Amino acid sequence: MIVVSWNCAGALRNKFTFLQNLLPDICVVQECEDPTRSASDSYREWSANSLWIGDNKNRGLGIFAKPHIRLEPVALDANGLETFLPCRIDGSMTLLGVWTRRTEAYDFRYIGQLWKYLNLHAEALRTEISIVMGDFNSNVIWDGRHAAASHASVVQQLSNIGLESLYHHAKSVPQGKERDATLFLQRNLKKPYHIDYAFIPKNLLPSSTIEIGESHTWLKYSDHMPVRVRIGTVP
Repeated sequence: MIVVSWNCAGALRNKFTFLQNLLPDICVVQECEDPTRSASDSYREWSANSLWIGDNKNRGLGIFAKPHIRLEPVALDANGLETFLPCRIDGSMTLLGVWTRRTEAYDFRYIGQLWKYLNLHAEALRTEISIVMGDFNSNVIWDGRHAAASHASVVQQLSNIGLESLYHHAKSVPQGKERDATLFLQRNLKKPYHIDYAFIPKNLLPSSTIEIGESHTWLKYSDHMPVRVRIGTVP
């Protein structure tokens, strides 16, 4: 199964065809518009098998799947945290789509939102085959700005429930030492950051692969590069 996460920077109706070039089975897309309220016939048709959440019809979080894949929402109360979209894939796997958002509480903005969410739902994710994937808006290089709700704390929370970052496993690098950028701030090649992640079960790490989109291809569409993961099977 191929899962792609991409912060599309809006107007997915004009960009989804480029995602198709990555041959995804499932897409987790941040900053996309609600397909049910879109005026684009082609976008509505492409997104017929999807889930979407957001308080702004032009900027939300969507999960889009091929027609033969069964998507079912999972009732995990976000308790006002922003923004998380859990679903079941073909009745056998839980996918948590992530787009952490800025909040007024400084210690809990961005990665702090995921830290709180995992405090609420770690057990639900632990008891399933789970993937946590998306735009975390975070990196361990900024942990000095935060207290308990740090990037390192979230990495540990995820490890405690059996999930590890596929990128860091595949590239054999520690958190904060990433060689590939997933964001070019203000689309500036001199401002590269790694803030998009895919955490998968530890026993799937050896058989799974990850690719980060190239800036020369994707920067014209968004400041984020797509993260493409091929989920393997248990050896």
